[in-house]
Amino acid sequence: QVQLVESGGGLVQAGGSLRLSCAASGRTFSSYALGWLRQAPGKEREFVARINWNSGIPYYGDSVKGRFTISRDNAKNMVYLQRNSLKPEDTAVYYCAAERRWKWTTWSQGLEYWGQGTQVTVSS
Repeated sequence: QVQLVESGGGLVQAGGSLRLSCAASGRTFSSYALGWLRQAPGKEREFVARINWNSGIPYYGDSVKGRFTISRDNAKNMVYLQRNSLKPEDTAVYYCAAERRWKWTTWSQGLEYWGQGTQVTVSS
């Protein structure tokens, strides 16, 4: 059974930093990319970042480029999202997800595995 468990959410002031973690288990992810999406109240879900499990190549959504960094630790089966220069508009529930690399381009149609999400609130 695949599990993705997020941690590291919470309350942070604007301009601050916070790192999210995702613990992945239950299968090998060699052909997968793991990533993060977020959903703010009243808004559609948004792609944040993903990273190819084998190569480590990252991809970012336009709204977070230059501020967020995704990384992974294959030995620990962990994915991280380091978020700097946080803004109130970064407030959202952040979800960890996993899908085969080539299917991420159509992520809005659904991803294979999801975590439960972790709330991040950025105060102004």
